[in-house]
Amino acid sequence: MELHITGDPAADQLLSEDAFALLIGMLLDQQVTMESAFAGPEKIRSRIGSMSPAAIADYDPAGFVEVFKERPSVHRFPGSMAGRVQDLAAVVQRDWNGDATAIWTRDNPDGQEVLRRLKGLPGFGEQKAKIFLALLGKQCGLQAQGWREAAGAYGQESAFLSVADIVDPESLRKVRANKQAAKAAIKAAKASGS
Repeated sequence: MELHITGDPAADQLLSEDAFALLIGMLLDQQVTMESAFAGPEKIRSRIGSMSPAAIADYDPAGFVEVFKERPSVHRFPGSMAGRVQDLAAVVQRDWNGDATAIWTRDNPDGQEVLRRLKGLPGFGEQKAKIFLALLGKQCGLQAQGWREAAGAYGQESAFLSVADIVDPESLRKVRANKQAAKAAIKAAKASGS
């Protein structure tokens, strides 16, 4: 698995090699660009020297917010997102023995079970869980039976709806165009009062 999401080789390498880093990138993917969100784990790793769930969960909370604020910032909302990352780290450490891959591999779960497990993580609602499930299936080799169905529209081949479909600059352009079209449709529907 070699991901190409951020445009930064070091950040993409970390995402490709560390499942927990990838999970954090997905968590951070809100109200910032995808590239910025998924570059966040490399910023965290370079600043605290670790990407282990235990190290992040046990990091001094006020100090961890400062890690997020350091320029360039990890996220535009450092306080709330630092807390969410620490909450996620604590759950991965406590419930999955510090192994993020266990979320989608332990006891050979099917796609619906992986989705249920992802939705049980701090900061992962229905949509984020489906996108991450699609990313696991499309780019990370997840073989769970029924993952495409569980991921909904994000699991469709060549959907170009999310980070799950980004493999190069052209696919990134298609995902951006689809997201802009979806936002425009929502805005138009609100304007027409429907």
